[in-house]
Amino acid sequence: MGQLNIKDDALIADAKALAELLGTSTTAALREAVQSRLASERAAREDRARQRYAAIMAIADRVAARTPAHLRTSDHSDLYDENGLPK
Repeated sequence: MGQLNIKDDALIADAKALAELLGTSTTAALREAVQSRLASERAAREDRARQRYAAIMAIADRVAARTPAHLRTSDHSDLYDENGLPK
């Protein structure tokens, strides 16, 4: 795989400090930090998607409750004759 060339001195210093605190290499410290943030971001996105889904389903439930029963069905047999042709 490709290389990453970091030219930010403050980031390099922070990565070295993190590696020292963790007792590991700079590469391992960066890997752990990136994987942790990536997992956090993915979880946050999944949570937002679940919240949006729940909100949409709540709207659908409210609409369904206000819709007359005869309109909540897909049975439209009253519109067609016994041959399936429109009345």
